[in-house]
Amino acid sequence: FCRDYGWHGIWMAVFHSVSAFCNAGFDILGTANNLYPSLTGYEQNPIMNITIMLLIIIGGIGFLTWEDIYENKLQFRRYRMQSKVILIFTLILIIFPAIFFFFADFAALPIEARLQAALFQSVTTRTAGFNTVNLSVMSGSSQGIMILLMLIGGSPGSTAGGMKTTTFAVLLANIVATYRQQDSAHFFDRRVDCNAIKTASTILTMYIALFFWGGIFISAYENLPLSSCLYETASALGTVGLTLGITPQLHVPSQLILILLMYLGRVGSLTLMYAALSGKKAVNSKLPLEKITIG
Repeated sequence: FCRDYGWHGIWMAVFHSVSAFCNAGFDILGTANNLYPSLTGYEQNPIMNITIMLLIIIGGIGFLTWEDIYENKLQFRRYRMQSKVILIFTLILIIFPAIFFFFADFAALPIEARLQAALFQSVTTRTAGFNTVNLSVMSGSSQGIMILLMLIGGSPGSTAGGMKTTTFAVLLANIVATYRQQDSAHFFDRRVDCNAIKTASTILTMYIALFFWGGIFISAYENLPLSSCLYETASALGTVGLTLGITPQLHVPSQLILILLMYLGRVGSLTLMYAALSGKKAVNSKLPLEKITIG
């Protein structure tokens, strides 16, 4: 930034560093001719790409995980189960989408720049909100993967939004346990509490419902393709800030929907639900049990 903007670039560098670490995605690089450039002018700048990606990841894995890293260093076995799950799933959710983006998009770029673009778009969808390429020209399948990544988001106790990596991990572990006919989901020889699975299922259901119905409303009201509207609602609900370019042209009702989704995604829909039901007394009695067929 100092090279491009002189001494003013120092303050711009600080602003973008904080924005990246906090997974905010705000940038102040717009001009009269290019209002919303984000970091597209730096798609082939390795220093900018690596620095921003590291800040996003550092802010997105959670402070409890960093406490584990600080206390136990490279002794991975001594980490909490949650920290292990967060680090492994964060790595998976960065590498595999990046590989897909590399082969599905950015064919016009040189190999090194193509690798940077693929990695950056994989990292930034985890609620960071920056982009180094034009997202609207990416393939439909890549945009679909980005929607999933935006909904998953970062990790608990971090600066990131979304339904969190641990939620996604617990649901996958429960699927594996069900498939293997095991009594409970587990990680690293540690059993996952049933309440955690119930909470994860509830969060997933609420996120899918808000994401899907918000996209349908905007698509019907604005007469826009549903895929583009779902991208916007996933970005809002995950508090990401990425867009395919339709946000500036939306009318007030659609903007209010996005604002509501951003609020629910940041505060947490479960938090609001618990606040509404916290006054109710717990009931110790149980209703009669009866089986129901699933699937």
